[in-house]
Amino acid sequence: MIRSPSLLESWTQENNQLASSCKQQDAPNRDLFRQKRWSSDFHKLLRKLQGIPPHLDHAQLELSVVYNTCVCFTAQSQFEEAQLLLTQTTQRVLQIAGDDPGTCDHSVLWRAALKSVASTALHRYVLSLLCLQWGIWLAKSYLNAIKDFQEEMLSLLETQNGAVWDECRTEAKKKIPDIPRLVLDPRRLVELLNVCTAVVQGAERLTEGWSALSALQAASALPAPRALIAYTHLLSGSCLAHMNRPQMALQCYRKALETDPRCVSALYQSILVYRRLENSQAEIQALRILHSTLLLPSTTEPAMAASHLLSPSLFLCSQSLSSLLSLPSALSVLHSLALKCVIHGRVSEGVEYYLDLLAALHSEGHHGVHDAVSTLPKLPKLYLEAGAALLMGRRPADCMALCDEVIGTTLDLLPEKVLLEDPEDGSMAGSREVKEEAESGLRRLLWAAAAYLLQGHCYSQLKDWKLAVTHYTRCISLLVKVHYKNRGFSPQIPCTDKDAGQGIDLCVLQRLKGLSLAGRGISFAQIDRLREALRDLQLSLQALPVSKLKV
Repeated sequence: MIRSPSLLESWTQENNQLASSCKQQDAPNRDLFRQKRWSSDFHKLLRKLQGIPPHLDHAQLELSVVYNTCVCFTAQSQFEEAQLLLTQTTQRVLQIAGDDPGTCDHSVLWRAALKSVASTALHRYVLSLLCLQWGIWLAKSYLNAIKDFQEEMLSLLETQNGAVWDECRTEAKKKIPDIPRLVLDPRRLVELLNVCTAVVQGAERLTEGWSALSALQAASALPAPRALIAYTHLLSGSCLAHMNRPQMALQCYRKALETDPRCVSALYQSILVYRRLENSQAEIQALRILHSTLLLPSTTEPAMAASHLLSPSLFLCSQSLSSLLSLPSALSVLHSLALKCVIHGRVSEGVEYYLDLLAALHSEGHHGVHDAVSTLPKLPKLYLEAGAALLMGRRPADCMALCDEVIGTTLDLLPEKVLLEDPEDGSMAGSREVKEEAESGLRRLLWAAAAYLLQGHCYSQLKDWKLAVTHYTRCISLLVKVHYKNRGFSPQIPCTDKDAGQGIDLCVLQRLKGLSLAGRGISFAQIDRLREALRDLQLSLQALPVSKLKV
């Protein structure tokens, strides 16, 4: 006679079939549709189990299905649904034990549930659910909740070792021949959460010095995906950088890259250290590597996909960690590379990088152009930087072409006069719109004046002194449109004793005026107009004394 399976056996088989389906599906093929279907199927099975009063006989199966359902919810970042299910489950566990904590506080419920099943076969299952609660707290950056449960977490780490796990599985198999299967081994989940917690806490504790560093170094020895271990080295380097130990920080960043070559953030943090050390050659080399790396597909983030359902990236959502892992765009790196090369004498390289940058900005199909534009200087300023680099590289014709672009786009927008008020004079403060309009007008005027100045330098390089005088004069004619308004005085051209506190734009204004007068003076001298040459050179010294000429 064939015995029909009981409801408990039938539900166990249904759970096991679903769990096997989840496990057999490879990670790349786990699309959103399949994950939603699995979580829906597990949830339906759970509603069947919870349709009968809670009882110890089927509690192990129910807790196993809860675990599987919550894993599927968490894999889809449905943390609220998983949290609600865990809260309801702890309440049902307390009903089985005959306890009533009289509160919905998560911490109270978990401690009461763990205490009520401490000496029963359910203790192992409740601990597995606590693993998922740990993961949800970590995903939501509830680090204080994790800290409050530190003792329970340590107990969890000890309980989830192989001997205890195997003993619990053997005991369960005696009671239920076909024991409920889990979609994810809780031991692997504990290992993953342990490292992820160390990473997130390390990002929050970078300024704590040696205590944070020792915790990160201990985490680097734990079993975990290579990308996570690389993060521990990255955070160790950042901690050392905060402790003003740049060389040790660089060693940690190198370990991070050796562990996971896709940990590009370690390369970027190395660049910041080189910049602090004023090691320009190392910085330029690292910038070049970073730029070429960012252009490769799928290199903006390390490969965090795991062999099981839950990816480590689900638990690494803290703002501090995200800030540390953030990277500049490829175009921003290219701009930094071009500027550094020009400043440090590698002009020909800098010119090529500037031309590549401008070509990329004009290419509509370039990857990441729109995202990067907001982090770059305005386009006229980039043209002027590139023009200056071309001039230094003795390519005056190309420089003049870029300057013509700047002049053509700004000249028609220039105001007749720019009136700047004293920022310390509250009685003369205008509306915000008026101030912004004045600042915008000043900026456009400075761009056009700088373009004329560069063109004057180009004609000087070509020894066409008359055209050089013409363009220096055009530069000066624009600069005299700027007036500075003092309290109780008429508008006047700013003088050298008024530059303190006037901002970068006014410092640029005075420098442009001094350089254009000096350039015109030298050009006058070359065509034997010595009186005008002497006048302009004296005025240039008044506009920008030698003491102000600091690079």
